[in-house]
Amino acid sequence: MVENFLLDPNMAYLFLVAGFSMALISLMAPGTGVLEIGALFSLLLAGWGIYTLPVNYWALAILILVVFPFIWAVRKSGQLVYLGVSIFALLIGSIFLFRGEMWWQPAVNPVLASVVSVLTGGFFWIVARKSLEAEAVIPSHDLSALVGSVGEAKSDIHHEGSAQVLGELWAVRSELPIPAGSIVRVIGRDGFILDVERLED
Repeated sequence: MVENFLLDPNMAYLFLVAGFSMALISLMAPGTGVLEIGALFSLLLAGWGIYTLPVNYWALAILILVVFPFIWAVRKSGQLVYLGVSIFALLIGSIFLFRGEMWWQPAVNPVLASVVSVLTGGFFWIVARKSLEAEAVIPSHDLSALVGSVGEAKSDIHHEGSAQVLGELWAVRSELPIPAGSIVRVIGRDGFILDVERLED
C-alpha cells in the first residue's frame, strides 16, 4: 500500500517539487536547518520514484542544472532573466521527468501539473524578485555619518536615554547626566545605540 503510494508518479512529482522548493528557499535564506531537512526527506522519497519509475533522463538533467541559474540570479547577478529561466526549467523538468507511454508524454496528471506549476512558479517569482529588490535598495541610513552629528536630548540621559539626531529618535547613552532639551553631539556608536556628550549652550 505504502509502496504503491510512493510509486504513484503524481505523488513522486509532488515530493520532487516540494523538495526542490524547500532546497531553493534555503539557498535564498539559510536558516535553522528545518527547510534543509524537509528538502532532504522529500527528495529521498522522490528519489525512490525516480529509481523505480521510467524517467526521461533529459528532464532529470534539466533538474540538476536548474540550480546553477537560480544561484547565479539570487547570489551573484541579481538579474531576473536568470531567475525566470531557472523557474521555467524547474517546472518543465519536474513535469516531464516521469515518462508516460511516449517519451514526450508526462505521466503526471496535467491538471495537477498545471496547478502546481502556477503556484510554485508564481511563488518563486514573487519571493525571489522581492529578495533581489531588497538587496538592491540603498540603505536609508549611513550609520557612519551619525558620529559627529548634533541633536537634541528628548529625555534625561544618564547611562540611557533618547535623543533626536538627523530627524530620527535614537537610543543614546552618556557617562555624565544630560537633562532633557540639551543639545548633544554623537561621539560614538555601538550598533544602534549612540554615545553622546552635551554641548555647551
